[in-house]
Amino acid sequence: MKKTLFLILLFNTFILAKMNVVVSILPEQTFINAIGGDKVSVSVMVLPGNSPHTYEPKPLQMKNLTKSILYFSIGVEFEKVWLPKFKSLNSNMQIIDVSDGIVKLQMSSLHHHESLTKKEEGKDPHIWTSPKNVKNIAKNILNALIKADTKNEVYYQKNYELFLRQIDDTDKKIKNILSTVPQKTKFMVFHPSWGYFAHEYGLEQLPVEIEGKSPKPKALIQLIQKAKEEKVSAIFTQPEFSDAVAKVMAKELHIEVIKVSPLAKNWSKNLIKIANAIAGNH
Repeated sequence: MKKTLFLILLFNTFILAKMNVVVSILPEQTFINAIGGDKVSVSVMVLPGNSPHTYEPKPLQMKNLTKSILYFSIGVEFEKVWLPKFKSLNSNMQIIDVSDGIVKLQMSSLHHHESLTKKEEGKDPHIWTSPKNVKNIAKNILNALIKADTKNEVYYQKNYELFLRQIDDTDKKIKNILSTVPQKTKFMVFHPSWGYFAHEYGLEQLPVEIEGKSPKPKALIQLIQKAKEEKVSAIFTQPEFSDAVAKVMAKELHIEVIKVSPLAKNWSKNLIKIANAIAGNH
């Protein structure tokens, strides 16, 4: 009897065991939960309030890596330093690049300063701010989960198809909101995180920061003048960065400062919020 109970418990533990995976940022957790459902347990590296540019993992997170089967990278900055360390810590863990197949845009840090136009070097890592890219990311996640856990392929495929419908629904809502907004409409951002969103919907983001730094007084005056000319209706800032300069600009322009993080868990609600702000529905 005891042996039978032990075997039943062992069997249930095996059946109910979740596949441990790790992601860099919260939006990835949302995508993987949508597809992986109750078959996957997802740990996140960059927790709310932290920047993926400079993040350093905590000891407990490093410990979790030793129990993980997959790591889903997305191209954010801290991965350059830490992914090799993660791999050396757990050589059996597969690193999956969810950005595979996505054409990355140049990091948009265009600004007009003393008649010069400069551009911050490097590719924009914020690929998840575009529904079209999220579809690509979802496909990469699906393929990785099926490869690691073939027996649940039908389950993952069904969830994936449901998630694609959610992505299409988000895209439809955004297009509807922006239907009255002229093409090439400009919106102002402190940190240029919304380039893929702008690219997908025919918009243009105007970064406030210059080469990763707050603008000096002369450049700030030029930015305010440009915002007036372009009839900018809102300035977007992120909770991860100071919004002091944005508040100065907003007061001068009589517009609203809207705090929205590209690292937020609810990617769909986030994009719809931005679309509404650009359309003047805030």
